[in-house]
Amino acid sequence: MAGEPSSDGPPGQEPSAYERLICDLGVGRARYRLIDHPPEGRTDVVSALRGHDVACAAKCLIVMVKIGKKQTRYVLAVLPGDARLDLNAVKDLYGGTYVAFAATDRAEQLAGSAVGTVLPFPYSPQLELIADPKLLSRPELYFNAGRLDRSIALDTNDYRRLADPRIERIAALAP
Repeated sequence: MAGEPSSDGPPGQEPSAYERLICDLGVGRARYRLIDHPPEGRTDVVSALRGHDVACAAKCLIVMVKIGKKQTRYVLAVLPGDARLDLNAVKDLYGGTYVAFAATDRAEQLAGSAVGTVLPFPYSPQLELIADPKLLSRPELYFNAGRLDRSIALDTNDYRRLADPRIERIAALAP
């Protein structure tokens, strides 16, 4: 996404994921609205707090894919909130030999925010973005905005334009 982030924090401090997102959405002229709610990171619970179907939530997961013994890639997988991630589909996309959810500390480092607040935008150059097409069929996407107490409802076309995700089937229906 284009745009120089600005920080309201002390000089020299990196902007938070939230600050960077809001700046980039503004620069990109995205259609979005903010939704304040009690702190929550679980997709099903926060969807109810925001007042929308859980299928409209953008569940954002960071996955580690091993390719042979020496290469590791990290994927930011974005899928509908009512689906589970098909890890084997992600592994197959990369010709991987092993796939797993990234360790919490590594996921938070790559995302620039806590688990439960991961954005559907890969701000780390080490993250490769993949979005499931079923999520992108909705008019709006909902996600925590890099913090537990505020979410964003973002126009799906603006998300596709700004994030430019690789679109692949990576979701399986939740049991």
